[in-house]
Amino acid sequence: MTHKTGLRLVAASMLAATILIAPCALSVVQAQQQEQKKAAPAGRPAQPQRAAPQRAAPQRAAPQRAAPQRAVIQRAAPQRAAPQRIAPQRAVTQRAAPQRAITQTPRTATQRRTTTRAVTQPTATPRVVRQPRTTTSRTVATPAVAPRVVTPRGTRAVTASRLRGLPSRGAGRTVIHGQNYSAWRGGYRVRHGSGWRTFVALSALGAIAIGSSEYYPYAYISAPEQYCEGLTEDGCELMWQDVETIEGDVINQCVAYCPWQ
Repeated sequence: MTHKTGLRLVAASMLAATILIAPCALSVVQAQQQEQKKAAPAGRPAQPQRAAPQRAAPQRAAPQRAAPQRAVIQRAAPQRAAPQRIAPQRAVTQRAAPQRAITQTPRTATQRRTTTRAVTQPTATPRVVRQPRTTTSRTVATPAVAPRVVTPRGTRAVTASRLRGLPSRGAGRTVIHGQNYSAWRGGYRVRHGSGWRTFVALSALGAIAIGSSEYYPYAYISAPEQYCEGLTEDGCELMWQDVETIEGDVINQCVAYCPWQ
């Protein structure tokens, strides 16, 4: 609607301008003709006036002034901003989290495992050097210990059973005057004082000589002194004597000497 109204106003203004300019142009033409008649000389007879052809003055098209187009200001309808409702912010009370005690975990440094490189060396064969055998052999002769000469006491009658066949270790059994006693060929121990004492080996006692015969230590007998006398059925001699112990003590003990080793 506003655009059509503007066009009508422009057309009306152009028509009004044309109507105003046309009479002014006709009055200008008539004034020019009158000035030409006055300027003509008086002696010349008056010639019949020819009707001068009336030249229609060129009608200059009046410049059409375009009416200034008023820019139609389109007023935008004011947009009503919807009121934004701001939600009431609630004050957030930050509760301080309880600080936990930071326990520092010990850092365990993991050492890299070093792979041991096993180097297998070739087994060297031992070099055996054979020395030539000498035909002459050395014989070390130990000095012979002379047997100890002993004179037995009491009768030389048979008072004990046979001792041959006793075990080399542990206790054996023999009968002296009808009483049973233990016989030991090694490792014999007795109760002495406040402890135990172990007798030395029988080979440490040495041999004895009775007359022309030699007797060798064969066994320890657990018989007391009054029963440690006489001969056994296989010809051994019972002797009561002092015997050393491993602990260094000297104790009286019954020992059986036999004519064989």
